[in-house]
Amino acid sequence: MTFWIVDWLRAFAVTLLVELPIATPLLKVVERSVARRIAIVVVANLATHPLVWFLFPGLAAGRVTRLALSEAWAVLAEIAIFMLIWPSLRGRRAALVSFAANGASFAAGLALARLLR
Repeated sequence: MTFWIVDWLRAFAVTLLVELPIATPLLKVVERSVARRIAIVVVANLATHPLVWFLFPGLAAGRVTRLALSEAWAVLAEIAIFMLIWPSLRGRRAALVSFAANGASFAAGLALARLLR
């Protein structure tokens, strides 16, 4: 396995470790099954994280712009996924879940990057 795939897998694992304990309980209002909530959060991250990790860093834009675009993509795409899967989920709740989970994983990533330097 190449180093960039291993790096992505590590980052993805950290993302899930941070986001699952936040998003899973917040989605209880629309889904009783804990296993299903976990599965949907994992699927939403599988839909967004590879682009955040592989596509956005290669854009011909400044670092801050790339970062803002990648985080906006993750948040908005996950809101859309949650609302498609659970039509009864209100937009405000979907946004709360996505912003809280992505904000926490973003902060954890910054902290880990700083720690590992």
